[in-house]
Amino acid sequence: MKKRKVTKLISVMMLSTLVLAACGGKGKAADTDSSTDGKKASGEQLFKVVVQQEMPTADLSLGTNTISFSAFNNIYEGLYRLDEKSKPHAAGAAEMAKKSDDGLTYTFKLRKDAKWSNGDPVVAADYVYGWQRTADPKTAAEYAYMFELVKNGADVSAGKKSLDELGIKAISDYELEVTLERETPYFDYLLAFPSFFPQNKKIVEEKGKDYASNSESSVYNGPFTLTDFDGAGTDTEWSYTKNDQYWDKETVKLDKIEVKVVKEAPTSLNLFQDGQADDVILSGELAKQMADDPELVIEKDARTSYLEFNQREEKSPFKNANLRKAISYSIDRDAVVDRILGDGSVASTGLIPEGMSYSPKDNKDFSEENKNQLKYDKEKAKKYWEKAKKELGITTFKFDIVGDDTDSTKKILEYIQGAVKENLDGVDVTVTNVPFTVRLDRGKNGDFETIMGGWGADYADPSSFTDLFLTGGSYNRGRYSNEKYDELVKASGSKDASDPEKRWNDMVEAEKLLMDDMGVAPVYQKAEAHMRSKKVKGVVAHGAGARYDYKWTYISE
Repeated sequence: MKKRKVTKLISVMMLSTLVLAACGGKGKAADTDSSTDGKKASGEQLFKVVVQQEMPTADLSLGTNTISFSAFNNIYEGLYRLDEKSKPHAAGAAEMAKKSDDGLTYTFKLRKDAKWSNGDPVVAADYVYGWQRTADPKTAAEYAYMFELVKNGADVSAGKKSLDELGIKAISDYELEVTLERETPYFDYLLAFPSFFPQNKKIVEEKGKDYASNSESSVYNGPFTLTDFDGAGTDTEWSYTKNDQYWDKETVKLDKIEVKVVKEAPTSLNLFQDGQADDVILSGELAKQMADDPELVIEKDARTSYLEFNQREEKSPFKNANLRKAISYSIDRDAVVDRILGDGSVASTGLIPEGMSYSPKDNKDFSEENKNQLKYDKEKAKKYWEKAKKELGITTFKFDIVGDDTDSTKKILEYIQGAVKENLDGVDVTVTNVPFTVRLDRGKNGDFETIMGGWGADYADPSSFTDLFLTGGSYNRGRYSNEKYDELVKASGSKDASDPEKRWNDMVEAEKLLMDDMGVAPVYQKAEAHMRSKKVKGVVAHGAGARYDYKWTYISE
């Protein structure tokens, strides 16, 4: 009975990711025709892409963001890769894993023709080293928590057990065994996620502190290699070049992908219209203006953007739930997505994005479970503000919101600034826009009062979001803490992990509690409006996990 339930849950997850990957809004859905028979590819196989932010890191163990993960997904490869329909398939593994009856042990046979870009074979020890390096507390990887589902992972990342006690071992050069702490229905998806990719120990140790600091200080095992990259957080141009050592290089048609950072959407559109870029992101009025253009593509993401309140200090005013609720109820999320973004993004009704995960009992979308707490209600906002003033002993309040320096974020924060000041008498709001990498650092270090951040699902399951706000969690930037919330989330990943219905209910109740507290204030589910040249075919966009995969992309003039 349990086995059938788990299988059903996995099937639902696979379906949800497919829906997100192919979703279209006003524009057409992404073209995922990835025929690689060579008959359709024609002309120069050069793809020119514009992104909105610098790459904060090129180190697999330290990546935490969409830009880095999309790069990693193209220049590295794990045991599995999500295919064109966002289903996990064997990649670095020669075949799908053999699983034990209790779902705890996975045995992999590795592909013997997989190589690093320097010609070294990719062997089981590379996976062992990569996982251990990320879990090692000395690395200070923010994604180390993901290895807690691997046997002894929590103790290893806490420094309580040695690295060789992590539940992964090389049986031989081409056979790998992984033991989990608990049955994990979404584990196949994690095996296609960059944090679980292999790393070449020889190169890491040879380069030392310079490892992955530029494109020359690493080796790669993916469809492409990183080239022309001069430094994390500062370089605004880099490229991916076809990897002639890649085991499946015959499938890869692109010779090169040139990436340029442009933060202003009008400039991006000009580059596209002048033929200097093949794929750019639009925002706001530009997305609306181009709504009828056949080259407009809408890609919905399993990502929620939210305001986080700094509750780190004992006397922080943001520890007051009524203050948090007053701010949240002041925000008209429909206005944000319709009037400001206009790119297919959806107003958040909770923390978990829609179209990502479905109930194992009745196939109900998770976003339908708790959907009333985030409605715009200026009367509620005023009521909660009056309560907050009495509880805090204040009559006025001023706070700052930190956010990215992109066009869309600037406009969103300007709107929130105006809405809060208009609805809450005596409240003043300032806005600080900073580069992406600076915003990440300020969030990590707690250098903010409120911050506009967000999270994209690493895998198609609600736990990718609910795990974030556990007490002491590395991505719990504001340090929200609720004992009951912790109990529910931990139960979903431990005693209820093998019972899909109980696990689902744990996460539903956890999200409800978080929203009742307004521990964070979700604003919108992100979608991207792209202008993508009609000559570009086979771009694969995953709703959850690493965003883009260019393995199957080609140019057809």
